[in-house]
Amino acid sequence: KQIAIEEVTLHVGAGTFQPVKTRDIAEHHMHTEVISVQRSTIESLLKQLGNIIAVGTTSVRTLESLYYIGRQVQEGTGTGEGKENMELSVSQWEPYEYNEEVSTSDALQSLLDYMYENNLTTLHAETQIMIKPGYKFRVVNGMITNFHQPKSTLLLLVSAFVNGNWKDIYNYALENNFRFLSYGDSSLLFKET
Repeated sequence: KQIAIEEVTLHVGAGTFQPVKTRDIAEHHMHTEVISVQRSTIESLLKQLGNIIAVGTTSVRTLESLYYIGRQVQEGTGTGEGKENMELSVSQWEPYEYNEEVSTSDALQSLLDYMYENNLTTLHAETQIMIKPGYKFRVVNGMITNFHQPKSTLLLLVSAFVNGNWKDIYNYALENNFRFLSYGDSSLLFKET
């Protein structure tokens, strides 16, 4: 079918799978997770923007983190001494702190330029990104994922992706005896605008 496949790595932390036990999601703590992405993958993303389908919520979180890492590079806001030693890390609430719009292609191009300037073939960075309703997706347009349990950050991500219409999707799954959780049935979701 000529569908290009790229691989990304996210070393998942417990915060992703811990149930949300707080009344206010702002009090839920996401653990820091390490991501690794090849420079060639970022080049492919730039060429295919608008047609990116992530397989799994971890891939969504990794790909979406790239946008904010690109912004840090562009704006010089990463930590560390000098641009070549910049430590790139997306905080839990960073996506909700920006007021000024930067295009996805500009952010990813800044990241790619940074990698070339510093002779990096693999990006190693950290993320605590929390995707919840109200999040603006920058990279991912479609997602393949399982059906997730209530009170999870994964269900929050799905809810954000489908603009809050997750109940209809999950009711359909329940009415048709779909299997839930990690080894259950999958869904193909497209971003609602």
